Amino acid sequence: MVYKWCVVPQCANTTISSPQKLFVSVPTNPKRREMWLRLARRDPKSILAHTNVFMCEDHFNMEKDTINYLKYKMGFSQKILLADEAVPTKFHCQEDRRSRLPDAGPSREVFFKRQRIDIVTECLRRHSTTTHTESLQNDDMIQEIIEPKELPKTQDKETITDPIITVEKAVQATKKVNTHFRSKAVQTRCQNKSISTSPWKVSTISHLSSPINIKPCHLQPLQSEVVKAVKRNIFLADEKSDSDISCFESGLLSPFGATSVKVTDSDSNVTDTNENIEKLQCLKNTLRLIEKKPLMYIGISKECYFLIELLHRHTNINREHILLCLKKNRLNSTFSELEDNFGISLSYASKLFLRNLPIISSFLKPFIVNLDKNLIKRNLPIAFRHNYHNVSCIIDCLEIDIQKPSKALHQALTWSEYKKGNTVKYLISCTPNGLVNYVSQGFGGRASDVTIVENCNFLDGLQQGTCILADRGFKHLEQILHEKGIKLLRPPSVNAGAKLSKTEVRQTKIIASLRIHIERVIRRVREFHMLKQHSVINTNICRVLDHVIIIACALINLQDSLIK
Repeated sequence: MVYKWCVVPQCANTTISSPQKLFVSVPTNPKRREMWLRLARRDPKSILAHTNVFMCEDHFNMEKDTINYLKYKMGFSQKILLADEAVPTKFHCQEDRRSRLPDAGPSREVFFKRQRIDIVTECLRRHSTTTHTESLQNDDMIQEIIEPKELPKTQDKETITDPIITVEKAVQATKKVNTHFRSKAVQTRCQNKSISTSPWKVSTISHLSSPINIKPCHLQPLQSEVVKAVKRNIFLADEKSDSDISCFESGLLSPFGATSVKVTDSDSNVTDTNENIEKLQCLKNTLRLIEKKPLMYIGISKECYFLIELLHRHTNINREHILLCLKKNRLNSTFSELEDNFGISLSYASKLFLRNLPIISSFLKPFIVNLDKNLIKRNLPIAFRHNYHNVSCIIDCLEIDIQKPSKALHQALTWSEYKKGNTVKYLISCTPNGLVNYVSQGFGGRASDVTIVENCNFLDGLQQGTCILADRGFKHLEQILHEKGIKLLRPPSVNAGAKLSKTEVRQTKIIASLRIHIERVIRRVREFHMLKQHSVINTNICRVLDHVIIIACALINLQDSLIK
């Protein structure tokens, strides 16, 4: 399809933006071409004579300016033909010409305006005729009183004009009465509700609060059957109004009046007790499930479950609160779910998580150990021993999606062009056998991998002569590492338009097969649902996200070996 655009200034129609519109070719005849362009306010000299330009159908009256418009619309003709005298007349796209250049033919707005004026004029004319008729009727009635001989003539006039007067008066009276009575009915209902009180309720309350009724309760022993009957009456009366609770008349003194009040208080206490029992039962079920499958719920294996007791001793945090934080970290459960699982309020669960997580993180951080180079060589996997025995760590970055910050500066700093969203970025390092030995603090998603390595203290813990295995994205880091006596091993770079040699291709495959261990470590980190790629962390929890990833990496090191 040929690309066409409308030559009329300020008209944005093209075959791409408006594919359903027709585009008419501007005539090649110099006179007609100049006339069309001048009508469109386009300088004819700015367009060459042999250039094929178009105008869209918005500037024509297609039914009048074309010969075969209906045939074209019905599909009988493949090409639309313009009339010889056709010229563009509609230029609504140009703001200053809307009022001065109306459409061909009468305007619809003018037509409707004239129609409304005619209707109003007709109504006024009829009203004046009716008024004149009423005045004539009044004159005839006066003449009837003065001249009783003209009775037949007056009766004819009354017969003609009476229906009109009666109808108009009836309509006006009905409207006023309906509006008036409707507002009164609403007020009456409100007053009935406010004063509808039962006299039995007042007598019952005063009877129960009387000190005379308390003495017989202490002096006379209560029978169990009577107490049961009173309880049964109270429980049945809960569904009724307050006036139906009393079982005695207002004039009689009941020895069980004070007892009924005590039973009502105990009923509310029983309800609270039942709720507490349900909460304790939910807590027991949650603790039982965690003890049965700790790796699934909190990320700790059964062999290392004793760490919960150690945490409780060293931090003085309740075991249930520790499990709450670890479960939130592992499964990213909502605080509403934690409220039901641990029998606490939603706000209290949030406070416990934000307060205790840094303490748990500081206790577990020593499990992320920076090992000695010689110790790493002793536990080196077989794949590294031949050509890459100097590799001491493998590094990579991972990003975690967060909610869009409210401040524009924070939005810009956390925007990740790679993930197309707001993220927090971390540098993670592991030994060749898959043990996490370093995790950086969080950086905004805008920061590059090299910037994170330069600004964190990762290079301070490396010894001279060590070798780092990294991805192609760290190629600008080579000069910085060379100054500190550290070697960077990464896949060969690919230049634009150049192909890799066979040796470089083989080396790329080998390095990729060795780098897969850091990807497996990141996969284990992602098993903690708060650190999933698209978990979208709440902005209120972002302040403890560093502690979340430290706990995750520490618990990963306590799990089974990554390379078996």
